Formats: sequence, C-alpha cells, structure tokens
Amino acid sequence: MTYTLPELPYANNALAPSISRETIEYHYGKHERTYIDNLNRLIKDTPYEDMELEEIITTASGPLFNNASQAWNHIFYFFTFSPDGAHEPDGHLRKAIDEQFGSFDQFKKEFEDAGASIFGSGWVWLSKDKDGKLFITQTSNAGNPLCEGLTPLLVFDVWEHAYYLDYRNRRLDALKEWWKIVDWDVVASRYL
Repeated sequence: MTYTLPELPYANNALAPSISRETIEYHYGKHERTYIDNLNRLIKDTPYEDMELEEIITTASGPLFNNASQAWNHIFYFFTFSPDGAHEPDGHLRKAIDEQFGSFDQFKKEFEDAGASIFGSGWVWLSKDKDGKLFITQTSNAGNPLCEGLTPLLVFDVWEHAYYLDYRNRRLDALKEWWKIVDWDVVASRYL
C-alpha cells in the first residue's frame, strides 16, 4: 500500500484569515507531504506495508509511529475545517458537550486552555470513549488518542508551524480564531 496526500476539499486560500494560504501551502503541502513520504519509505518491505494507518499508529513505535501518526493527525486536522460549514454543534453532540462541560462556551474555554498550556509541540483533542463520554486531552509531538482506545472527534494542532506564520507566538489567538472554520457537521459525523 502506498499512502498519498489527499486533496483538500477547499482552495488553499479558502480558510483565510483564520489560516492563510501560505500556512496551508507550507503546513499541508510541505510538512504533511514529508510525513507521508517518510511513512511510505518506512513501511516498504515490512509487515506494516499492508496495514491501515490506524493499525500502524496503534502498533508501531519510533520513527514509524511518528510519521504515521503525524500523517493521520494532519489529515484529520485539515479535513475538520471548512470556509462555510456549521459553526456550532447541534443534535446529540451538542447535547453531550452541554451535559459534560456545562455549555458550548465553557467547552471552548477548556479546549483553548488545554491547547495553550501544552509545553512545546503537540495537539489538543476532543475524543470519545466507547460509551460516548467526551474527553479533552493533550498529546505531545505525534501523540494520538487512538493509542488510548479513544475515538478522536476534533483536534487543533499546536505545533508552532501550524500557527506561526499567521499568529507569530500568539498560540491562544490562533486557537480562538480556528473556531470560525470548524465544520461541526464533520465533527458530529465522527461522534456517531
């Protein structure tokens, strides 16, 4: 199996000003392509060659885990956004967020706080367990909630390359701005 860089469902400039064209071109077009190229090189002629990406993530370690997880994380991240998607959750997901966090605004605050407080590079996630309970978690570097038996629903990338061109060292500003482009219909489809 050879992994490829999926084409984004929007133009490189469609998420501006939340995420600029330049950031999309470097972050997705170059960083993500490198993870996928490295992944393909590392799985060649190994038992991992015929595995799905999620299985590689939950069984590999070292450079193979890092590149597989980063490839998956970035696709998951970029395919959560839309220039014109639903900007707040509704239905079962909204009910679960309100019940678990008290309100959507409180959830956003806790999510932003978790993202802003990660030391160094990493990710902030909204995930669910097998019973549908929601969790906000932080992972460093290439971490992924799949390794903890959780199902990811939403992620914000807090590696500096995700926001530095647009926000410099203002990570919290980036986190607050990204809410404007989250497509909650996509997130809700992952909650089912």
